Amino acid sequence: MIVLGIDPGLSITGWGAVETTSRNDIRALQYGAILTKSAKPLIERLQIINSQLQQIINLYQPKAAAIEELFFLKEARSIAAIGQARGAILLTLSLNKIPLFEYNPRLVKTALTGYGSADKSQMQRMAQTLLKLKEIPRPDDAADALAIAVCHIHTSNNVFAKIAANEK
Repeated sequence: MIVLGIDPGLSITGWGAVETTSRNDIRALQYGAILTKSAKPLIERLQIINSQLQQIINLYQPKAAAIEELFFLKEARSIAAIGQARGAILLTLSLNKIPLFEYNPRLVKTALTGYGSADKSQMQRMAQTLLKLKEIPRPDDAADALAIAVCHIHTSNNVFAKIAANEK
């Protein structure tokens, strides 16, 4: 099964295609970031996200997608930008009939490191280790997307699924 992890953002949307045959057999197929320039009009930026995400979907044919829930401690302007990018992402996934699963940041950290307050470097190293990558995935948004995909794989059939259900 291939899971597409997505870390939404208007300037940078991280993505990671992860394949699994079992909970313990997980490998990264590819990862990267969709970049949009702030000088471009909003509608163009959303079209870029849609178009490039569609190319990724066409290439990897994911059976599920996992995305981080919105985190509301950021400033209102960044929440709006992330929300707009998220809308383009959700529409693209919906049009492709790809089931979407959402995870809060704390659960993603717990699923990967066992510690809900892990810092970014701990998360990156754990994604590298679990996916047997030669180096830490870059950019950070791609590493986050890989972590979200791994979180989905770990939570889809174990105790973390119960934690996710209780936190909603």
